[in-house]
Amino acid sequence: MLASTKLDRHRGSPMDRQQSDWPEQALTSSRDLHAMLSIDDRSWHRLKSRWDRRGAELLGAALVKLLSDGERDDVKALTEQALGWISGELKDPGCPHH
Repeated sequence: MLASTKLDRHRGSPMDRQQSDWPEQALTSSRDLHAMLSIDDRSWHRLKSRWDRRGAELLGAALVKLLSDGERDDVKALTEQALGWISGELKDPGCPHH
């Protein structure tokens, strides 16, 4: 990584909750984006195996966590899971009842 980030400076603890460095609408916008990227119940069977959709949904969730001063481990886990879908390491196991 080329530049140190706020997460790097806090060594796994929640980010400084006293003052946000994010633009005022960043959290609201990230939540809206995550809602748009999330696979809803009606589209689940059609989209659940699409690596791009699953990766985007998880990256959106990671962004919301990051901007919400979430725990580094949570942000990292969501990002790693998204990268698993993007790289092809993760795949939909299918529905056991179909």
